[in-house]
Amino acid sequence: MAESVNELFGELVRIMARLRGENGCPWDRQQTHASIKPYFVEETYEVLEAIDDGDAGKLCEELGDVLLQVVFHARMAEEAALFSIADVVRAITEKLVRRHPHVFGDVQADTAQKVLFNWEQIKKTERLNAQGRASFLDGVPRELPALLRARRLQEKASRVGFDWKETREVVRKVEEELAELRAAMETERPERMEAELGDLLFSLVNLSRFIAVDAEEALRKTIARFIARFQYIEEELADRGRTAAQVTLEELDALWAEAKVKGR
Repeated sequence: MAESVNELFGELVRIMARLRGENGCPWDRQQTHASIKPYFVEETYEVLEAIDDGDAGKLCEELGDVLLQVVFHARMAEEAALFSIADVVRAITEKLVRRHPHVFGDVQADTAQKVLFNWEQIKKTERLNAQGRASFLDGVPRELPALLRARRLQEKASRVGFDWKETREVVRKVEEELAELRAAMETERPERMEAELGDLLFSLVNLSRFIAVDAEEALRKTIARFIARFQYIEEELADRGRTAAQVTLEELDALWAEAKVKGR
């Protein structure tokens, strides 16, 4: 007989409790929220890698690893009498219902844009009630990769109307920021060059948003292509008994062009 989701999830929770118990695993027992932080990040990126690879089996496995991290943190919190895995599940269930009044209530939202606007309004009200103050830009983690964080902040600002009207305006902004970076480079002042480079990158993220390309994803794929092409160069040179340090830049460029032609 097939096991139910409740039974399977309950077994996972019980296994974690045993691993953390008196006669459990020495490694699991000595962990803290802080000590396993790196694993949560690592497992999340492995999920992204599985999605990129289109590997359903790997995605299933990696999602399980992320779920384990959630259960692990919840178990440690329960041991400290802070909250339990039941509290975690209850909180996210209530949040989903609360933030989808167009599904579970009588609010009208017939487009994705309206749904996102309502979502941000609800989040802001929640933060206002909890903290006494709130900003539409709240809720974007500082630890996000910079390109991704920039996009999320821009998206939030856009939902309240703070945005460019047309793509060509964004292109002009990119060109303006590039000119300002060039001017800063002439001063040779590191702090000014850093500021202008940051402005240029931020404007490029804005452009990526307007042309429906994820800047973080685009850069990740460019990095992957760079690695593949550079490794092609290394392989070709190794076949000739040479290394990259032993050839000219022109020869390296020629091999790079070969790698591009071969789809690396």
